[in-house]
Amino acid sequence: MINLVKTAVVGASGYTGMELLRLLLMHPHAELCCVTSRQYAGQSLSDVFPRYSGAVGADLCFSEPDAKSVAATGAEVAFLALPHGVAADYAAALLDLGLKVIDLSADFRLSDPLVYEEFYGGVHPAPDLLREAVYGFPEVRAAEIAEARLIASPGCYPTSVSLPLLPLLGVNLIDSQSIVTCSMSGVSGAGKTGNVMFSYCEANESVRAYSVPKHRHLSEIEQELSIAAGEKVTLSFTPHLIPAHNGICTTTSVPFLGDEGDLSRVDEALEGAYGGSYFVRLLGKGKPADTKYVTRTNHIDIGWDYDARTGRLLLFSAEDNLGKGAGGQAIQCFNLMYGLEETAGLRNY
Repeated sequence: MINLVKTAVVGASGYTGMELLRLLLMHPHAELCCVTSRQYAGQSLSDVFPRYSGAVGADLCFSEPDAKSVAATGAEVAFLALPHGVAADYAAALLDLGLKVIDLSADFRLSDPLVYEEFYGGVHPAPDLLREAVYGFPEVRAAEIAEARLIASPGCYPTSVSLPLLPLLGVNLIDSQSIVTCSMSGVSGAGKTGNVMFSYCEANESVRAYSVPKHRHLSEIEQELSIAAGEKVTLSFTPHLIPAHNGICTTTSVPFLGDEGDLSRVDEALEGAYGGSYFVRLLGKGKPADTKYVTRTNHIDIGWDYDARTGRLLLFSAEDNLGKGAGGQAIQCFNLMYGLEETAGLRNY
C-alpha cells in the first residue's frame, strides 16, 4: 500500500497555485488535504476550476489561510504560493507547528537580508530563517533538499538563466564578469494582476522589455552564479514580455575562456552536471531551445553555440515558467524531501 503525504497549498487560486493543484491531484504519493484562498473560501476546487471536476480530491473546499487551521487538517507539508513579504509569516508559523514548507515566493531565496531589502523594498520579515532555507535547484542541491524542512523554490527566470551557466562557471570556461542575458516570458509569469500592462489588448501581438535595468530576479541569479564562480558575479539581464500564456526562452552571451579547440569542454561540463538528470535535456551545439517542446512539462532544454567572430559562447534554454520555473520544480523538491522517485507525478504532464 502506498503511503500518501498529506499536503496543503496556501494561496492556491493564482496561476502557480492552480498548477500545483493540478500536479498534486494526480500525484501518486500526495493527498491534498488543504487548499486556502480568501477569495474562494467555502467553494470547492471543482467549482472554482471546473477542469478538475471528477478528479479524486476535487470536492475539497478552499478555506481561509490560517496556519493553525492548515496544521489541523493533518498536513505534513505546505506549498506557499503567496506574494513575497506575505509568505514568510506563514512559513514561520507553519514550521513552528511542525510542517515542512516549500515556498514559491522570493522570501527565502536570498541568503543576505540586505540584498532582499535592496531588491524588494522592505525589511525581511523572518531573517533568522534565511540561514536554514535551501535554494531548491534539484539538479544542484539534491542532498540538501532531501534533508531540509524549508525550501526556497527558485524563480522562473533564475532557473532558465542559471542552469546553463552554473556548470561552465564551475570549471572556469567562461568570463564571469561579462555575462549578458535576454529572456522572454509568457504573461502568466506576472501572476493574476489588475495591471493593464498584462491585459490581453496590451500584451497580445506585442513584445517589450520590462523591469529594466534591475529586475528583482537578478538578485538570486547573481547569488547563485557567484557561488558557482567563487567570486562576485554581476550580469546584464533584460526580461521581455511576449504574447504567450506560458513559457520562457533565454539567450545568454558570454566570452569563452579558450579557443575553438576547447569547445568540446562545453558539452563535457554540461553532461557532467546534468547527464543523469531526467528533467534537463541537453540539445548540444547548434541547437537553440524552443518553448513549444517544454510547455506543460517540468523539462528545461539547454543548447549552445559559439560565435567565432566575437569569441562569445551562446547559451540557449527554454522552460515552462509555471512548470520547471515554478510548480513543477517545487514538486520535484517535494519528491526529494520525502524520498520519492524524483519524477513522481511529473513524467506525463
